[in-house]
Formats: sequence, structure tokens, C-alpha cells
Amino acid sequence: MHAVGPVDSHTVELAAPTYNRRVTAKRPSETATEMVQVVLPNDANPLGYILGGTVMHLIDIAGAIACHRHTRSLLVTAAVDGLQFLHPIKVGDLIILHAQVTAAWSTSLEVAVEVFSEEILTGVRKMTSRAYLTFVAIDLEGRRIPVPELILETEEEKRRAAEAQVRRTERLAARKALETR
Repeated sequence: MHAVGPVDSHTVELAAPTYNRRVTAKRPSETATEMVQVVLPNDANPLGYILGGTVMHLIDIAGAIACHRHTRSLLVTAAVDGLQFLHPIKVGDLIILHAQVTAAWSTSLEVAVEVFSEEILTGVRKMTSRAYLTFVAIDLEGRRIPVPELILETEEEKRRAAEAQVRRTERLAARKALETR
């Protein structure tokens, strides 16, 4: 893959053996994703709460959608950091997932996914989980490809990107240690 040339200040056209695409810088707000569904009995454990694995599956989907909105490419999940289950979500409640890209590097990007429960009858919302996922952009042959720059305009966006960089450094060190075992 090689750069064909700049299209404008935030866009570079890339030529790949399998397809052509434009890599256009985006703002975090352009990646914002919300998923909502009701928790049904087939999603639950015997206690009547959503299975943790089901929550993890939905987190992965919401995160992938936000990252697809940023890259407009194929993606694979590379890592999940900081997943915490704070409160259970019971059958009949809504599960709401908010995802947004927090940082982009050369071929990977991080997305934050926050999970909430909402009681159907009262509307009471409670944060139940948060996770940070890393996705890698790939082409049709599974080779890494460049991801668009993330345009950071607000202090909050810059803070979140800086925190993502710290997580990335820690994650890569942990991966290296695991690979040398």
C-alpha cells in the first residue's frame, strides 16, 4: 500500500492491492455510536441478570461500529482494557452502550465504550460498565492498513487521547512480556 497523494489537508488517498479508499481525518463526535436493546430471558443467568459474556459481546459490537465509522475499513479486535462490571442489569431493563473513538495511531485505534442500564418503568439510568478496546484496521488479505487521524479539538478530547496513549504503552509492554513467556 502506498500513498497516492494528498487530496486536502485531512485526506490522503491510498492505493491497496485489493481496493482504493480515502483516509479522511475525523472528529471523535463523528464516531459516536449508541446501541440500545431490552434484556431478554435468553440473555440472562439463573439470577435474572444479563450474562457478562453477553455484555462483552455487545461492547465489542458497539466499539467496532464506532471504529468502522472512523476508518471505513475492515477491523479486528486486538485488545480489551479496563472492563469493569459495576452493577448488574436485570431482565426487562434496557442495556445502553455509548461508544466513541478516543485515539488513533498508525494502523490501530482505541474506542471507549460505556454501558448503562435503564429501568423500563422509571427511566432510572445507572452506569454498569466501561471498557477500552483497541482495533486494528486491515485490508482484505488481513494486512494492517493506515487509519485516519483523529482531530482533537477540545481539552476533554485531548485528555482522553493522552489517557489512551498511557493505556497503549502499558498494553504493548504487557503484550511484549506475554510474548516472551
